[in-house]
Order: sequence, then structure tokens, then C-alpha cells
Amino acid sequence: MTMLDDDFVVAMRHRHHEAAAGLPYTHVSGHRIGGVETKASGGVNSPVVDPATGERWGSVPDADASDIDAAVAAARAAYPQWAARAPSDRAELLRRMADAIENRADVLSLTNTLENGSPVAETAGAAANAASILRVFASLAGQLEAGDVRAFPDRRNETVVAQDPIGVCALIAPWNFPINLVVIKLAPALVAGCTVVIKPAGPTPLSARFLLDAAEEAGIPAGVINLVTGDGATGELLVRHHGIDKVAFTGSTPVGRRIAAACGELLRPVTLELGGKSTAIVLPDADLDAMSAVLLRSSMRNTGQTCYISTRLVTTPDRYDELVDMVSATVAAAPVGDPLDPATVFGPVATFAQRDRVLGYIRAGVAEGARATVGGDVPEPLRGGAFVAPTVFADVTPDMTIAREEIFGPVITLLRAPSVDAAVDIANNTSFGLGGIVFGGDEDAAFRVARRMDTGSVGVNMFASNHYAPFGGRHDSGLGVEYGLEGLKAYLTPQSVHRRVR
Repeated sequence: MTMLDDDFVVAMRHRHHEAAAGLPYTHVSGHRIGGVETKASGGVNSPVVDPATGERWGSVPDADASDIDAAVAAARAAYPQWAARAPSDRAELLRRMADAIENRADVLSLTNTLENGSPVAETAGAAANAASILRVFASLAGQLEAGDVRAFPDRRNETVVAQDPIGVCALIAPWNFPINLVVIKLAPALVAGCTVVIKPAGPTPLSARFLLDAAEEAGIPAGVINLVTGDGATGELLVRHHGIDKVAFTGSTPVGRRIAAACGELLRPVTLELGGKSTAIVLPDADLDAMSAVLLRSSMRNTGQTCYISTRLVTTPDRYDELVDMVSATVAAAPVGDPLDPATVFGPVATFAQRDRVLGYIRAGVAEGARATVGGDVPEPLRGGAFVAPTVFADVTPDMTIAREEIFGPVITLLRAPSVDAAVDIANNTSFGLGGIVFGGDEDAAFRVARRMDTGSVGVNMFASNHYAPFGGRHDSGLGVEYGLEGLKAYLTPQSVHRRVR
């Protein structure tokens, strides 16, 4: 932090201004509906703000009811022909789309970073990850073409079980990973034969446009993918629209509850990937040097704005001080600064409101008796941006606010447990259930501990998402799953056709 002087901040602002000036999408006046730019009906525009500098560099319209009507109508018009195509044909177009996204990697990364402050070290991989997701779901298309005939118990009759696309889907994405958290919904929907209306998060409305450019280049027909922008009111209009057959949402648990309530009222299928407060259990035989190499990715990825990261670290008293020292040293050594610098690990958080929220949690931690070994405030002299100093809290107890609630910022808490059994109890004593890790030298023993954790996904000495395996939360972390064959089935509805055996 010592080199981040006033001249550095001035240079960063100049660098960001130049970067934004070279982007194809900055100030946008319409929505992408039916394959064309459609002038927005409403007269309200929302700014796009660079969280590293606080400067406005773009704007988009907020969709009103007429815009939502038009987008849903375009999706419904495109649905019959898209659904009628063979899954293998749809899969081939997804592969072409994957190639087209990879060709846009640089501009997509830059737009993403200017929207939400994610370091380019993170966003540089967004296109490749999105392409991988598309290719994985394309590879599952054969599952939809395989016959499924089931005999009656008496063997005199049989049932052909067909899988139909569920229809027109509303895909609502968050601001932390605005590309990949759209694509994990878009890819299975398209392979299944659904058409979609995408609504990105308010702070990150521009980067998703590159997905539609890639789809058009790949030859995906107009109207299959539509895009509207706006705030939460826009999302509610979309969720409740009579022409929507399914909703998929990633975001906070409170908003997820409201969407679930609306979908329950409408008897509309919904997939929800929500918040988390995941735990890493550090066993007595854990290799802390090896753990330090994956700590930032596992517990503070994307400046702590990742739903599944393990921000609570729990270990037994004999390893506690050693763990505090390792975590503190690792976090303190990670560069904080300009998210356009490839060496930066911690950029700003995505919005100034999020900065204030995170700082509120840090103050609560101090007030409740936790000890900040690293960080604890806004880093000097970056007060012009939405920066929060990466913070490590020791002497945290399970009842503290920072140990119970999702912070969604660069904050790690370290807790003591008298035994491994007690560590598992602490890990499971949460309303969430999304991620988790077990660090241990004996990986078989660590696996057994992992199986005792009440969470949707858990890693042993690492954490990563496998696009072929289901990912989803338990309890307050969501409903349903994404990724894998299970994620594809969320966009299908079965039909049983009974007939006599021939």
C-alpha cells in the first residue's frame, strides 16, 4: 500500500478513462430484443459507475412494462422453431458461440472490470470459462436424444418418457460474475430448447451484450436470446410476467425469498443460487504452506465477492496461532490497487453501497471483540474508490455477527474449536449451505470430514466448480442446482406417453 500515492490515483483514473473510451458499449439507449437494438419505452436511464474511481462511464435504460412485454413476446415467437430443432443442432450452435466468446475475451474482460472492479487477473478468464460451460452443456445434448422407454410392471404396456423444453425463461444475474453466472443458466436453457430473456444486475449491464454478439455470430436465431436492463423493479416485472415459464436467479438470499414467493404464487418453476457463509475446517495435520497457496482463491476470491468461498476458517487450539500467522501474512502480502493492473489481487468492491456494507461488518467485528490482525478500514489513499482493506479477524466466536452473516467483501474470520467434531458443528451451525473446504494431510480422513458437512459442495484441500457436476445450495443458499446433467434437467419438463407393447 505504501506506493499508492496521489500520483498513482491520478494515473489510475486516467488509465480507466482511456480504457472506457475505447469500448464498443458505454452509453446504450435501448434493449436487445428480437435480434435488434430496440429503443427503450421508458425514459429512465441508470449510470454505469467505475468502482475504482467513482466516475460514471456509461449508462443504460431501465426497462418498463412495455419493454418487458416486447422481450417476452420476442422469446415466445422464437420458441417453436428453436424447440423443434434437434438437440445436436442446438449444441453445434453453442460450440460456435463458445468460439465467438473466446474471440471477445479482451474487450469482455475490460468491460467487466470497469463495471464491477474485479481485477483483470480474474476477468481475463471469464471468456474461457464461459466457453467451457457452453461446450460442456453442448456435450450433454446426446442425453436428450437417447430413447427412454419404461415397461409397466405387468410388462404388457410401456411408457415413452420424452423431455420437452420448459419454455421461455427469465435469467437474472448478479454483479459479481456478470458473464459466467448468466452462462450457467443460458447454456442449459439453450441446449434444452428454451428461449430466454436476460436481465443483468444494475451495476453490470454492459458486459452481457457481448454474449448476444457472440450468439448472433454463431447463428443462433433472432429472438432466442433477448436482453433488458434495469433495477430490481425491472426484475420483478420480468419474474411476474405471464409469458415466463421458468425463472433462474443468482443473488442475495433476501431477494431470492421474494422471487421464490412470487414463483410460488404463480406455480412457476424457479432455480435460486443465493448467499453463503462457508467454512474451511483446518485439521490438525493440515499443511499450512500448501494451504497458503490456495487461500486467496478459496477464501477471498474476487475481493471476497464470491458466494461459495470459505470465509470462516476453523481449527483446533494446537494449530490456531500458526493459522492466524499464515493467513495474516498471506493476505497482507497480496497487492491492493488498480484492478486493471494484472498484478492486483484485491480491487475495489463492486459498488459504494457494498463498500459501506462491508465496512459496517468490520466495525461490528471490532465492537464485538474480534481482533483485526490485518486491515480493518478503507486503504489510504484510495478513498475515491470503493476500496476496503483486506481484513483478517482473529479471536472470533461463533455468535459474532461477522461469523454468522454473509459479508461479501475481503474479510476472513478465524475461529477456534476444541475438537474436529466441534469444528464440524460450527461449520454446520449456519442458515446457509453452499460451499466449504477441509484442509488435511490425510485426504481420506479429510474426505470423511467433508461428508459430514451440511453443504451443497465441499472440497478437500481446494475448491473449484466442475461444470459436469451439480452446484447448488442448501437451506438459505438456494433451491435447485446448476451445472451438470442435473442443471440441464432444470430446463426440461417430462411427458409420459403410455402405449401397448408392440
